[in-house]
Amino acid sequence: TGGDFIEIDAKTQRAIDRGLAYLARKQRPEGSWTDIIGRKVNNQYIGHHGVHVGVSALCGMAFMAGGYLPGRGKYGKNLERLVDFFVDTFSSPENNPDGFISLNESRMYSHAFVTLFLAEIYGMTHRPEIRVLLKRAVRLIETSQNSQGGWRYLPGAKDSDLSIVVCQLMALRAARNCGIAVDPAVIRKAIDYVLKSYIPHKTLNYQYRPVQNGFWYQCYNLPSRTSYALTAAGVASLFAVSEGRGLVDEKTKRKIEKAIRGGLEYLLDPYHQPPASNMYSTFDYFYGHYYAAQAMYQAGLRYGRHYWRRWFRKVRDEIVRGQYPDGRWEDLVGPHYATAMATLILQIPYRYLPIFQR
Repeated sequence: TGGDFIEIDAKTQRAIDRGLAYLARKQRPEGSWTDIIGRKVNNQYIGHHGVHVGVSALCGMAFMAGGYLPGRGKYGKNLERLVDFFVDTFSSPENNPDGFISLNESRMYSHAFVTLFLAEIYGMTHRPEIRVLLKRAVRLIETSQNSQGGWRYLPGAKDSDLSIVVCQLMALRAARNCGIAVDPAVIRKAIDYVLKSYIPHKTLNYQYRPVQNGFWYQCYNLPSRTSYALTAAGVASLFAVSEGRGLVDEKTKRKIEKAIRGGLEYLLDPYHQPPASNMYSTFDYFYGHYYAAQAMYQAGLRYGRHYWRRWFRKVRDEIVRGQYPDGRWEDLVGPHYATAMATLILQIPYRYLPIFQR
């Protein structure tokens, strides 16, 4: 809690409990979860249903955000099955020769979320088989960074976009935090990409509308688009790397600080915040709030509680109201993705996951 502000009240706790119970019921016998594996096409999400490694990783993190670990607590067995699924499916060089964690045509988003999950698990369990898999996943991210300093949908892509860059950067940060060697030059180039994506002055976007303090989708292909989700991802990633020892010099730290403060103002502007109806009708409502939650929580620690309180009270209540009677949330990607993201956001005040800590 913070003063008279109860972050997780009884209604929120019931929503969390029902959401985690729903995920546990829907886990497949071998440990994974399914949802739509696809991509954005205009304002639609186009793909096919199947075992989704990225969503499976997010479901695992949702349990961990509640304080559960493999073999420990109510959902310890669910996490054990998930870890075994990743190890059994991707540890073999024959099945996974280049370290790319992909299944059913999933792409770099999913690889990053699995890498992040494995880093969080390894940091708490130190299981050697997880370390081997995690190191190979990190190496894939390092070697697939392109000349722009970013990544796109598949390893080896020549262009980049901010959303995928942030996913890789957060995965690398988590790996570094748990003791896995990460090339600092890779992180610095990714930080430069994020900073290049920041819009400090009023500029026309691809629809010829003025924007300021947001983040570009593709900073090497301007004018591009910006959004609440992109800006939240940019700010969260800059918070994540700003405390890293020896990663950036003082000049870069000042640029990071400016981009963070501007991005926070963008996120707090009601004009940019997604309406509650987007929870059901889009694919990026939960993605945006997942990163905004991390950004606002860190802002509350650094700049004052009003950032976190202003943001969390509104979004928390909105998400709780959007839960279905069976415990799920659902959007265009699917119920398992939406439920994992919703419970992750609601559980940030627990501070169990290292990515939710300063």
